[in-house]
Amino acid sequence: MKKIVLLTITLLTILFANAQSNLSLNGYIKELSMYYKPVYAIQTETDSLNFMFLNQIHNRLNFRWYATNELTFAVEARNRLFFGQMIKNFPNYKETVDTDNGFLDLGTVLVSGDSWFLHSMLDRAWIDYTKGNWQFRVGRQRINWGLNLVWNPNDIFNTFSYFEFDYEERPGSDAVKIQYYTGATSSAQLVYKIGRTADETSVAGLYRFMKSNYDYQILGGWVDKDYVVGSGWTGDIKGGGFRGEFSYFHPRSKNNGSEQAFVASVSGDYSFQNSLYLHTSVLYNSNGVLGPAGGRNFFNMHLTAKMLSMGMFNLFGQISYPFTPLFSGNFTAMVNPSDGSSFIGPALTYSLGNNLELMVNGQLFRGKKGTEYGDFGQAVYGRIKWAF
Repeated sequence: MKKIVLLTITLLTILFANAQSNLSLNGYIKELSMYYKPVYAIQTETDSLNFMFLNQIHNRLNFRWYATNELTFAVEARNRLFFGQMIKNFPNYKETVDTDNGFLDLGTVLVSGDSWFLHSMLDRAWIDYTKGNWQFRVGRQRINWGLNLVWNPNDIFNTFSYFEFDYEERPGSDAVKIQYYTGATSSAQLVYKIGRTADETSVAGLYRFMKSNYDYQILGGWVDKDYVVGSGWTGDIKGGGFRGEFSYFHPRSKNNGSEQAFVASVSGDYSFQNSLYLHTSVLYNSNGVLGPAGGRNFFNMHLTAKMLSMGMFNLFGQISYPFTPLFSGNFTAMVNPSDGSSFIGPALTYSLGNNLELMVNGQLFRGKKGTEYGDFGQAVYGRIKWAF
């Protein structure tokens, strides 16, 4: 796998170096530094650590080859160099990063040391053919069925974590997608996600349409061990955005270890004339608990649309404002009202020039031991990003 990833990136780079007008390349380079303070001191063989540092240099390359007017090839790679105390003191951190849930394992640790490693992954690799109202896409791709901005019960193929803010592209799936545009404001999709076993395979369809100035969607099929049906909408109320989506999951067999679940989220957002932006959302998960809802590891926040939270209810709020055209602030918060735990996320962003950006971000988790957010600790990030 290491040779495949390296060979693919090398061949694409050579191809682009000799590119004609039907080839494109873009991407970015980022340096992300994290200061992490755990809830409890980390005991090592020689010391007791109350805080740790982690650095990451991240390069992304997005290749496109527009072979004809109908046929497009795409490969996107992310290469990340991790180094710092956290890797040395969390031996399983490397394994957490080197995890690929797709049918093919397209990621690998290229080289590593005691406190560093270099990881490379192809997280997009697809072929797209479009003819008239038909579109066919095969390969690793993003199947974006979610409508809300924080919690997405309809995002059944490649659910993402809100806390993973540094992965703008979000996860993808190894899948075949067929889409037919039934009208100017309506379309139908059929997706087959390839799995190693029947319990890891998903097949579902989605229909989108507009009615009374609202966009609606309905979906159904099976996802892993469950049958699923769901729906969602986007619209506005007096100029403010109004979105919602819900999904119901039912085990495909009685003894497969799965349980019924109903997951729903509703959100509203509004932008004032002075550019002040407000956003709020609520999540309900029938499989969540009403008491202390701990159990999810800070370094492995793998989610599914069926289990977007450990608690039965979660609340979200956001306020953002551009102080100047180059300098903006953002403040977000989550609360589990049942166990009293919370997340606070302040962020400041400053544009240093064309395609160059500086960001400072906090992820402050609070609560008692065993609550949903109480065992995560505190993290502060600094990031500089150059896009090309």
